[in-house]
Amino acid sequence: MNNVFKTGTIAAMAVALATSGAFAQELLGTTALNDTIDDIDRDVAKDMARSSDASRFGNPEFRPGLSGSASLSYSGKTGNSESQDLTVGTRLRYASGPMVQTLGIAIDFQEASNVSTKEDIFAVYDANYYINDKFYVFALARIETDGLATAATDLKKDAFLGFGPGYRVVNNEDMTWRVQAGIGKSYMKYGNDTSASEAAGIISSRFFYSINENLFVTNDTDILKSKAALRINNEIGLNVKMTDAFSTRVSYLTEYNDSRAIQSDNKLAVSLVYGF
Repeated sequence: MNNVFKTGTIAAMAVALATSGAFAQELLGTTALNDTIDDIDRDVAKDMARSSDASRFGNPEFRPGLSGSASLSYSGKTGNSESQDLTVGTRLRYASGPMVQTLGIAIDFQEASNVSTKEDIFAVYDANYYINDKFYVFALARIETDGLATAATDLKKDAFLGFGPGYRVVNNEDMTWRVQAGIGKSYMKYGNDTSASEAAGIISSRFFYSINENLFVTNDTDILKSKAALRINNEIGLNVKMTDAFSTRVSYLTEYNDSRAIQSDNKLAVSLVYGF
C-alpha cells in the first residue's frame, strides 16, 4: 500500500511540475521568445534563397549533378491579433557536362487581420554553357514582384531577360573568378499600372576564394543599366563550414537603384546554411 501511495504521489508531483513549468514558460515569456526566433528563421530562409553557393562558382566538373538548398516556413496566430506568415526559399543547381543551370526562388507572404501586408516574389534563372574551360555563354532571366505596390513610384514588377558571353579569369579549386556581360530587355511596371520596356545591358562578376577547407569568401556584383534606371547589387559573404552539410554565412548586401527616392539599401545578415 505504501508503495502504491508513493508511486501515486510521485506521479502527481510530476504532473504538477510539468503543469507549473508550462505556466512558468508563459509567465517568463518563453513562448513569445520562440515566436520571435521563428520570425528570425523566416528571414534567414529568405536570405539563404538569395545567397551564393560556392559550388556554382567552380568549373562544372567540381560538383556535377544536383545540389542546393530549400526551406519552407509557416506560422499562424489567433486571439488578440490574427496573422499568418508563409516563406518559401529554394536554390537549386544542376550541372551536366558543359551546361550548368541555377534557379533561385524566394516567396514571402504575410497577412494580419485578414489583410495582406506582404506579397513578395523573387526568382532568378541562370544558364551557362561552357565552350571550354575559359569561355562560356549565358542566359539570365530574373523577376521581382510586389503584390501590394499601388503608388506611382512603387515597383510592382521588375524583370530582365538577357544573354551574352562570359570568361573565367581564374579557375581552380581554391579560387575562381568569372566575368560576363550581355544585352537584353528590361521591363518595369509601377503601382499605378504604368510600365516601361526597353533595351538594357548587364555586367556581372562572380568571385570565390577558399582560405582553407573550412573557410571561404564569395562576392557577387551585378550592374544593370537601362534608360529608366541604373541598378547595382553587390553581396560579399564569409562562409564557415561546420559539418559536411551545415555552414554559417555572414553576408553584406548593397542594393542601389537610382530611380528610387532612397537609392541605396544595405543589409547585414548572419545565416545557418544547409546544403545538399
